[in-house]
Amino acid sequence: MRNKNFWILLLLLLSGIVLGGFLGSLAAGIPWLSWLNFGQSFGLDTPLILNLGVLVITFGLSIKITIASIIGVALALLIYRYL
Repeated sequence: MRNKNFWILLLLLLSGIVLGGFLGSLAAGIPWLSWLNFGQSFGLDTPLILNLGVLVITFGLSIKITIASIIGVALALLIYRYL
């Protein structure tokens, strides 16, 4: 078994998520491909603000999982498997 690099896997997964989300948002305007943009968003609706007087820190996280991003992750895993 070959020793595969974790950073390559992480890069492929992130690129699959980003490209899948991008393609899903592009497909939202096309009626027969609009199902690719179907998904769920979760995270913080309003950011959490921590005011320390001298320093103000804002925390926020929102993730949208769509069908296209799931397909992108699956393709990234297939590419990683055959590297």
